[in-house]
Amino acid sequence: MTENAWARWPSREALGRAGISRPRRLLTWAIRLLVLGILLWGAWRNGHVHGWAVGAGVVGVLLAGGLAWAFFRTTYQHRLLPSLALLLVLLGLAVAAQAVGFRQPALVLWCGCAVSALERLPLGAALPVTSVALASFAATNNDPWLTTAAAVGGMALAGYVLRLDAEARGSAQRLLAQERAARAAEAESAALGERARIAREIHDVLAHSLSAQLVHLEAARLLIERGADREQILERVVAARGMARDGLAETRQALSALRGELTPLEEFLSELVGANDGAEITISGECRPLPAEASQAVRRVAQEALTNVRKHAPGAKVRVRLDYGEEQVTLDVRDSGGAPGELTGSGGGYGLLGMRERAELLGGSLEAGPHEEGFAVTLKVPV
Repeated sequence: MTENAWARWPSREALGRAGISRPRRLLTWAIRLLVLGILLWGAWRNGHVHGWAVGAGVVGVLLAGGLAWAFFRTTYQHRLLPSLALLLVLLGLAVAAQAVGFRQPALVLWCGCAVSALERLPLGAALPVTSVALASFAATNNDPWLTTAAAVGGMALAGYVLRLDAEARGSAQRLLAQERAARAAEAESAALGERARIAREIHDVLAHSLSAQLVHLEAARLLIERGADREQILERVVAARGMARDGLAETRQALSALRGELTPLEEFLSELVGANDGAEITISGECRPLPAEASQAVRRVAQEALTNVRKHAPGAKVRVRLDYGEEQVTLDVRDSGGAPGELTGSGGGYGLLGMRERAELLGGSLEAGPHEEGFAVTLKVPV
């Protein structure tokens, strides 16, 4: 054994009561009551002990019980010197009991000290105490030497087995506590991830809807400043109202997505493209249901890309292509370009950043930039 093994205490979990089944606790208390009964019977049945000696024996038994309880407490607290002092007092009490004729209580005390020391003390301190206790037991026991040797070996083995059992139980308790902590951390992480997902969905819906409304309201403001006629201004206001209605519908759809109630992706994209003049959609590959996160990423990127087209290149032709691959799904949105809209400068400018973050969270990628005709956004998401 290493030096640390000799000086190492059994863990608090091993010395405590946690993890002990109810039948085992009942058995332990039955053994303790049996030992107490033996001690009291030994003090009472001595025929040559009378009067005050019997009372002293009973007091000694109760004192031994109190010292044993204190020993259990100090060992649980890993206090070596008080634990050794209590054991020495118990051994001294056993010597005193032997001297006044209480032989059976003395033998029980020596055996109990030997077993308890091996079970609850560091081995470096337990072995000397156990040796002294078992040597005292062997010296005062009147049984044949072979019987005495077997009893001494059995008690030493019993103490060490109890120690191993307690350490195994303590290890099981620590593993159980670690598992519970890991499950709690996993549950907390899952809750944080779900909160982040909900926040992302709400942000994307509001950013898309409010940005589109801002485009039309800003256009209405500019038209008013330029003295445009009532019909042009009303057209922009009605468009903003329509975007607000669409935003409300998207919010409901986001809530449905959070509940796992998504409409088919192809149907969603067809409706989205149909609401934009000059846009067309092509779907290739084997259509199949996608994981909720991947499906939402495709939907949000398509919405943001089409919003950017209306915002920065109004009137441009848009081609949307959705390709189902074996390992990934690809969304490609390209516009034909055109003169920048009068509202190009409006908005926060975080759309592309949000789309890229959404793609990277899923292990995918997003490329956005000019192409031969206009602007292209390509999303690739593993499925």
